[in-house]
Amino acid sequence: MIRPPYRRAPGAFRVAAGAAPLRRVEPHHLVASGGRWYLVAWDLERDDWRIFRADRITPRTPTGPRFTPREVPGGDARAFVSARFKGSAQADRWPCTGTVVLHLPADAVRPFAGDGTVEEVAPDRCRYTAGSWSWPALAAALGRFDADMEVVGPPELADAFARLAARYAAGARR
Repeated sequence: MIRPPYRRAPGAFRVAAGAAPLRRVEPHHLVASGGRWYLVAWDLERDDWRIFRADRITPRTPTGPRFTPREVPGGDARAFVSARFKGSAQADRWPCTGTVVLHLPADAVRPFAGDGTVEEVAPDRCRYTAGSWSWPALAAALGRFDADMEVVGPPELADAFARLAARYAAGARR
C-alpha cells in the first residue's frame, strides 16, 4: 500500500499527506522518465494499472500481504509509462502524428526535435514529423520554430492550424 500526498479530483490539486486516502497497490516497477522516478503499480480498488510519482508516495509499513506479480501491459514497464504519458493506453506512440516542411536548415531543428524526426530537404528546409496528444497541441508545438512551414499531412493537422490561426487572430483583435 502507498499513501500519495495528492489526489486527482476536480478542484483538488494537492492534499496534505495525512489527509490522502490509502491506495492499495501491487508495485511492479520503478521507471525513470523526464528526470523523475515513477512507480508502475496495479491499483486494487480501481482494478487497473496506475503510475505514481515516486517522490509523492510514502510506503505503508508493514507492507501487507505478498502477491503474485502481474505482467504490465505490453510486457515493458518503460514503454507502458511512455505510452501513458503520450495519452495512449495501448501503444508507445502519439495519437496524432503529422509532417511539415519547415523553412529552416535541418541542423537548426534537430536540437529541438524531441522524439520527432528531421530530414533535410534542401540546405534551408527540412521535413519534420512529430506527434502530440491532439491536433491543436501539435500545431501549437510546431509554432515554436517561428518559421514558415507547409503542412504535408494529414488534413487534420492543416485544420488545426486554421483553427488556431483564427483563435490567435481573434485574440490579437481584443
